[in-house]
Amino acid sequence: MQVVVLAAGQGKRMRSVLPKVLQPIAGKPMLAHVLDAARTLDAQRVCVVYGHGGEVVRERLDAVDLAWARQEPQLGTGHAVQQALPHLDDEHVALVLYGDVPLIGVPTLRRLVAAAGDARLALLTVEMDNPTGYGRILRDAAGKVVRIVEEKDASDAERKVREVNTGILVAPVRHLRAWLGRIGNDNAQGEYYLTDIIGLAVADGVEVTTVQPDAFAETLGVNNKMQLAELERIHQGNIARRLMEEGVTLIDPARIDVRGTLTVGRDVEIDVNCVFEGEVELGDGVRIGANCVVRDARIGAGTRLEPFSHVDSTTMGQACVIGPYARTRPGTVLGTDVHLGNFVEIKNSVIADHSKANHLAYVGDADVGSKVNIGAGTITCNYDGANKHRTIIEDEVFIGSDTQLVAPVRVGRGATLGAGTTLTKDAPAGQLTVSRSKQISLEHWKRPVKQPR
Repeated sequence: MQVVVLAAGQGKRMRSVLPKVLQPIAGKPMLAHVLDAARTLDAQRVCVVYGHGGEVVRERLDAVDLAWARQEPQLGTGHAVQQALPHLDDEHVALVLYGDVPLIGVPTLRRLVAAAGDARLALLTVEMDNPTGYGRILRDAAGKVVRIVEEKDASDAERKVREVNTGILVAPVRHLRAWLGRIGNDNAQGEYYLTDIIGLAVADGVEVTTVQPDAFAETLGVNNKMQLAELERIHQGNIARRLMEEGVTLIDPARIDVRGTLTVGRDVEIDVNCVFEGEVELGDGVRIGANCVVRDARIGAGTRLEPFSHVDSTTMGQACVIGPYARTRPGTVLGTDVHLGNFVEIKNSVIADHSKANHLAYVGDADVGSKVNIGAGTITCNYDGANKHRTIIEDEVFIGSDTQLVAPVRVGRGATLGAGTTLTKDAPAGQLTVSRSKQISLEHWKRPVKQPR
């Protein structure tokens, strides 16, 4: 089986410089969703037909398993499939998909391919209460498909037909090649319609069969930003249902966005308005508070993210408490039972078990031992304007509030840094280190006052 993906449409109604098939659903181009489906089917070959000005499509999604065919000028769907024929093998069947129909399901496609077999033409059709704008499936008295008529070319009686063409079909390549050479463009649009091959198949005695999708939304295309948003919500709703079937508690299934892969353990709870991007893994009993963003992260069992926390490229151990309003940036590794409170930011640092930074701290390019307490207002001064330097904080260190650690610097095991210290040299283990100016009071000092105008 081979796949042809039609992706040459300009998408003028999108009103965007980004080609239509690159518009995102769940953070990924629509065309990428279609290609994922094709790859899941183990297609022998996948050919993408792209259009004038669509080089950015090829640049964005090119891969070793894809063939590309350019359609220029764009003279209709039949003409588009013709451009792919040099890449197809006559000994196989071809499945035709569309780059702007991103929710097509693999089970539906498997049934369609099975219905086609080696010699039949199989169409994916749907029944619609309001089929305006769609090509109608016309059948004879025995119920056999005889042709498809586009709405602009249909009679009043034909427009009353509710079964419509989705455009998705499977046909033997040897027949497809012959039929496409025989179609014309004598229609309202002056285009070469792929749908015209149905009448040719009937005339040649090739059986035409139909299959209905598992869900109507699988066949929906996107032509504007409103439709894009509608499909986004449908897709996210499907993801939410799958998560709940896996045992996840979603406080509101309508308010979650998964833009990648979300793997979950048992008894996971996710509050409203959370966004998951890239590859995210949540262990057993993880609690995600409202309005959190989690990207490319592994979060250990029993860990709790409080509301408005932002986690990026981070690995967390078990039973951590993060936030609210905490941020972990790429390269962060947290051990077990690490606490990061409100307005704490961690970047490219390793923090060992049972350590805490409960409020208003920045730890960057640091190795922090276990049972360390980092006071409010503490920062690691890791950047000298040209290079990054590392800070080492050993086990059981207590760092007082408003401390600056000017890297590179090491704080020995069990050391205490007094509040307000600016540490520029290593602090010895087990000792109190203080760096602060002498406190003075000026008895006769007067506070400045504004002069009257």
